[in-house]
Amino acid sequence: MEHALSPATLAELRRPRPYPAVSVLTPTHRREPENGQDPVRLRNVVAEAKKRLESDPSVTRERRAEVVTQLDRALAEVDLAHAEDGLVIFAAPGEHQVWSLSRTVPERVVLSDTFLTRNLVSAQVAERPFWVMSVSADRVTLWSGGEERVTEDHAGGFPLIRRQENFDAEREMRRGDLPSTFTDEDTRRFLREADTAMSAVLRDQPRRLYITGEDAALSLMEEVGQIAADAVHVRHGGLAHAGPEAVWQALQPVLREEDFKGTDLIVGELVSARGRRNFAAGVDELWQNAREGRVRLLAVEENYSTTVRDDGDHLVPAEPGDLDARDDIVDEIVEQCLETGADVRFVPDGALGDAGGIAGVLRY
Repeated sequence: MEHALSPATLAELRRPRPYPAVSVLTPTHRREPENGQDPVRLRNVVAEAKKRLESDPSVTRERRAEVVTQLDRALAEVDLAHAEDGLVIFAAPGEHQVWSLSRTVPERVVLSDTFLTRNLVSAQVAERPFWVMSVSADRVTLWSGGEERVTEDHAGGFPLIRRQENFDAEREMRRGDLPSTFTDEDTRRFLREADTAMSAVLRDQPRRLYITGEDAALSLMEEVGQIAADAVHVRHGGLAHAGPEAVWQALQPVLREEDFKGTDLIVGELVSARGRRNFAAGVDELWQNAREGRVRLLAVEENYSTTVRDDGDHLVPAEPGDLDARDDIVDEIVEQCLETGADVRFVPDGALGDAGGIAGVLRY
């Protein structure tokens, strides 16, 4: 199963396919007892996809058989023992892919001439990979973080460990004078080396950086180096010697606060744009502006979707059974905005108020 979505991979997935390109989405679960329902739910949604293929008069028998074969191959590759929070299957003539996402998805089947990539983009945006550097006087550990976890990373030669002959942590603890270790020259030199190593990591893989440690450690990092000035400080000691779960738990309050502020900032930008009259809302307005490359910031509520048809001048709500209906229009808007360099953000349901689930700030 695929996990990493690069810009090149996303561009390839957005490429038009011969009809039908089938997208199958289903939520999955990491733990018992919830994951007990996953196999049945997955089989049912794939069966629904096959039923849709069977009932579509525009799909030839040969084309239907080919896509069903690809769906079966994809199903055989699914590893629910290592499921995350969402599963996406793509199947088209001659190809199939299986994507595991660390973000839940709605149960959905879409037949179109492109794959449904919005949920992959949403997961990638939400993942927002970051670095965590946990600092102590004798060890500096690097963690790679995402939406659901942190894992230890060895980029840049981390973890950095101070030679025992230059540091005796137990002796310092017995003296009750651990903070004083952050004033001696050897400690300064050690943390200066950590700053240099982390600077190199950030040059190769720029990400937001969080630094954890005691107040004395964080202060010394600011004094001897450069990276701490732009990093988020998490005042929590002991994490350089801890496991990933302890680091993750220490970060939770900080990450929740940033998420809240992030949605507030997006909504604030939309309100300001409305006042300046460079604001658009609803699928019809945004589809037109997206095709002209005018959208600078696109905000979409997580589970917003709608089915429309093109009446020649505008997108209008589709009637049930309309063969010209486009039930992936939101995804088309997301993809078009990405093509023209817009910043695409997904926000909690209801966050956009009367904007109708989708809104944008225009470039002009």
